[in-house]
Amino acid sequence: MITEHSPFHREKELPHGKLHVFTDEESYHHLDENVFTMADNNLRIPRNVYMSYTPDVHMGIGTCIGTTAVWNWKDGFVSPSIVGSDIGCGMRLHLTGLQADDLKGTAAKRELVAVVERHVPVNERSTSRYRDIRLEEVVKEGLHGLPKQYTSDYSSKKKRSLTHVEHARFRYDTSFLERIPDKIWKQAWGRLGTLGGGNHFIEFQRVEVNEDKREIATRWGLFDGQIVVMIHSGSRAWGGMMGPRYAKDCKKAMERWGVATPDPNLVYAPIDSEEGQQYINLMYSALNFAVANRHMIAYGVGQALTDFTGSSESMPVLYDLMHNYALQELHRNRSMLVHRKGTTRALPPGHPLNPNPYRETGHPALIPGSMGTSSYIMIGEKEGEKNYYSICHGAGRVRSRRATKAQVSVDAFSQSMKVGTDEEIVVNQRTLASILDECPQAYKDVDVVIRAVEGAGLASVVAKCHPVAVIKGV
Repeated sequence: MITEHSPFHREKELPHGKLHVFTDEESYHHLDENVFTMADNNLRIPRNVYMSYTPDVHMGIGTCIGTTAVWNWKDGFVSPSIVGSDIGCGMRLHLTGLQADDLKGTAAKRELVAVVERHVPVNERSTSRYRDIRLEEVVKEGLHGLPKQYTSDYSSKKKRSLTHVEHARFRYDTSFLERIPDKIWKQAWGRLGTLGGGNHFIEFQRVEVNEDKREIATRWGLFDGQIVVMIHSGSRAWGGMMGPRYAKDCKKAMERWGVATPDPNLVYAPIDSEEGQQYINLMYSALNFAVANRHMIAYGVGQALTDFTGSSESMPVLYDLMHNYALQELHRNRSMLVHRKGTTRALPPGHPLNPNPYRETGHPALIPGSMGTSSYIMIGEKEGEKNYYSICHGAGRVRSRRATKAQVSVDAFSQSMKVGTDEEIVVNQRTLASILDECPQAYKDVDVVIRAVEGAGLASVVAKCHPVAVIKGV
């Protein structure tokens, strides 16, 4: 049975519970039936309070990307499968003093891309350039664990880098770090400030302010034609190695308890169990790594910008937030564990969970496009409470990497990047063929996704950001 709450919000009754789907009618009817099977598997986890899909939903491992799933903290469950493999993966956006005319033509863009590559490792698995950073302090303290010179915010005494973020530090029981094997410590050392491959990127974008939100945009420091820097990365080797290891502990516990699911990739544990507490606490260490990693990538970009312009450049952070995690949050006067796998928190003006600088306006919600298409800066609406203030995290894949390589030509990719024109979106890779699986044709139409989010009343657009130059990792 399907209940239609609005043209952009449907509630589907599945055998093991209810699933809310936020998307337009056409997109809804084109959803793969497997996404509903996967949702029903997730709903087998006992005492689920709420579950939904955002319009960018697509198949994942154990759980679809684009999922919000909620349990009561008191008697609920945590699922590594509904957090995802790249724990703490998220977005960061910085303002610059550059304007569109400063990056006119391909020569200037190529120069900028080359300079960034000198300061940010994008083709390396590790780097030792930041020898003064202690990994133990970062995973314990997040941004507060970085040496002061990296968070000094030369243009501000208020340390904007510590205040204009979703969380500068995630607090947890650090005694759980004693369980981390030496192999993970060694592999993760030196990865801080590295981009990583897949869909991770650094992108220079041109701002186009939504006239209806111009007042908020101005308060945030955004203006038409401004160049901003968007960064997408996660917890790299720390979360990438730690997450699967402790997900296996949950799976072993399920076997001891005699609990099985139709999908062997779906694992979970009671929040108050030893396995549940171990996973939650160590997940928070990965969130600390992730926010510090994006910060150090931005630090490198800032150095590159200074080299590019020939003068000391201010590059203040607008916001940093995640889309792969599980957080203890207060909703409807109850403490809950909110899982977001490929969904972004978008709090409205006045919400108490907003960081202080954004208490009045609500915080920026950063939604990337798909390399060659626009990205968006949004703001949460009060009506978003119905979805636990979750919105999309991007466009969402419409083709697997293998299918993209088989079905999309390099010529089609080249056209979408406007290669050979003055408006070319310059990318750092020598050949587009090497990153064909990340082409715009691999993803849904981000404009359609954003319209569905707005249509559902979850959030609204403050600015549209057009791609100018892209740095991809491999």
